[in-house]
Amino acid sequence: MFKIIRQEIDAMIARDPAARSRLEVVLSYPAFHAIMGYRCTNWLWKRGFRITARFFSQIMRWLTGIEIHPGATIGKRFFIDHGMGVVIGETAEIGDDVTLYQGVTLGGTAPSVDSDGQRGLKRHPTLEDGVIVGSGAQILGPFTVRKNARIGGNAVVLAEVPEGATVVGIPAKIVRREKDDRFCAYGTPVGDLPDPVARALDELSREVQGLRQRIVELESEKQQEDGFVPAVNPEKPRIVAASE
Repeated sequence: MFKIIRQEIDAMIARDPAARSRLEVVLSYPAFHAIMGYRCTNWLWKRGFRITARFFSQIMRWLTGIEIHPGATIGKRFFIDHGMGVVIGETAEIGDDVTLYQGVTLGGTAPSVDSDGQRGLKRHPTLEDGVIVGSGAQILGPFTVRKNARIGGNAVVLAEVPEGATVVGIPAKIVRREKDDRFCAYGTPVGDLPDPVARALDELSREVQGLRQRIVELESEKQQEDGFVPAVNPEKPRIVAASE
């Protein structure tokens, strides 16, 4: 148990330059408190003490501002940076070395529709090892975000994300597919990321230009088939002023 706790603390220090010591993490990091609270409530949940687990998870929510359902599955070295407003649903599954930032939601798309029929079903996303989710991102639905994927801040993810891909926007679109297991703060690589909307507009503009050129060629071919030779515009008459 102490080895696991030490791993959690060291993972936070490795990913947050503001952390200067293990004692500082233990005393002042709400993410550490929330994760330790989750480990306890999850233990109770698995042994059938469901109401007790939910009650203590609610207390941890009041204390830390981080809501983790005790039924969620969370791997090793999990880090929530800052943490306020993070919500992790009951059937969410999180692998090892995953990082979330403030305001992230791992939720379901229709929790209020036929609630009885959804009980016990997979409703929340699965995050594989090394995933980083930027602040304010919403990952909604029972799909998988593959290993080492990056979710940009405020993105709304509604479908599976490939391994190593970076997604941004509403709804989230892939802007990079490079597989990179290095840590990337806030899930957004430093550098010039292509804008998926601008890229789509550029492609559309090129297609329109190609269609225009093709129309000109077809009109020219039709005129030649009909034997029509366009008249040459005669020179415009020169208007001479009365004074001349």
